[in-house]
Formats: sequence, structure tokens, C-alpha cells
Amino acid sequence: MSEIPELAEKLKTEGERMTAFFAGLNEAQWNADVYTEGTTWSIRNVLSHFVTSERGLIRLFERIRTTGEGSSVDFSIDRYNAAQQEKTKDLSPAELIEQYKQTRAESVQWVSGLKDSDLEIKGRHPFLGETVIREMVKMLYLHNQLHYRDAKRALK
Repeated sequence: MSEIPELAEKLKTEGERMTAFFAGLNEAQWNADVYTEGTTWSIRNVLSHFVTSERGLIRLFERIRTTGEGSSVDFSIDRYNAAQQEKTKDLSPAELIEQYKQTRAESVQWVSGLKDSDLEIKGRHPFLGETVIREMVKMLYLHNQLHYRDAKRALK
């Protein structure tokens, strides 16, 4: 039995849960600090990170699927994240929520279009290292769940 429908459904439902969480925040909550070591990230920065990291990862996954090329060994997650935060700094929370919904819908569509054999293609993920597309897709929703947990903790 194919894992693809299950992976796509997990992305869809996790995306809906994240959208509901962010849509329910008030203005003060958007500015709550989640991370304070190094660069300070607010809840707004976390949502921006969801949008930009997922966009980049889906492009990477497609490149791995079609060419086998993954991220470079010298890729810096920190530099990438900082550059992406700068690109999205002027977006309102509502705009970020819409971009997140669109990005997640595109991810669900991409995963839904995979073949079972695509899940076994190996490539280099910027965080996981050398692994298969199946694990990279799982990391999309696990990654968000980790940051979500931290964001919820910041609001207490």
C-alpha cells in the first residue's frame, strides 16, 4: 500500500492546525519571543520561517527527485534563515498566513504527485544529511511541530 496519501494527508492536517493557531493570535502574541539565543525570533518570525523553509525544501526535494542533487555540504541553514527573514520582514501576519496556506497546499500537491519509488530516492537534506525523500517529507511536518511546541510555550 502506498504511503503517499498518508504523507499528503499528514501535511494537509498539520498545515490546517498551524493555520488555525496563527490565525487565532492577537497582535501582542505575534511579537512574543520564542527564541532568544543568537538572533531573537518572535512568533511572527517562526511563521515566516515555516513559509520560506518549506518553499526552499520543496524545490530541493524536486531537484533531488529529478537529478539526485541535494544541498551542498557547505550550505548554512543559519545564513539561509537570516536571509529569508530579511526578505519577509515587511509582510503582515495575515500575508504570512496566506503564504503559508499556499506553500503548504503546494507541498501537499507535490507529495500527492509522487510515485512510491520516488520516496526511496536519496539526496542530501540540509539538516538530516544523506537520506531518502520519504524522511525529508516527514521532516516537513515534524519541523513545524517542534517550532509550534516552542511557540506555545512562549505564550504561557
